[in-house]
Amino acid sequence: MFFELRQYRMRPGQEENWVKYMEEVIIPFQISKGMVILGGFVGEEEKDLYVWIRRFESEAQREQLYEAVYESDTWKNEIAPKIPDMMDRSQIQVTRLEATPRSVIQ
Repeated sequence: MFFELRQYRMRPGQEENWVKYMEEVIIPFQISKGMVILGGFVGEEEKDLYVWIRRFESEAQREQLYEAVYESDTWKNEIAPKIPDMMDRSQIQVTRLEATPRSVIQ
């Protein structure tokens, strides 16, 4: 099992729109395809920072879920086109993590 820690930078003035879009559109859509989303977070001091965490059982599962989400017509035609207005895709940072043995997040 591993996790993806995804860090995004929102465009100026788009913080509230981005969080709403994530929570009402992107996350529910990804969950409907089988993604496990552990949570979304905003920066306390960095107002343009959005962070979220996803969990995968294996690399094979991650590949299957990526295909189910990102190759879907819904993602390509409805969801993805709205993202660049709210989030700076050039600033995306993705870190893969494994929980330590005593971590409560397993």
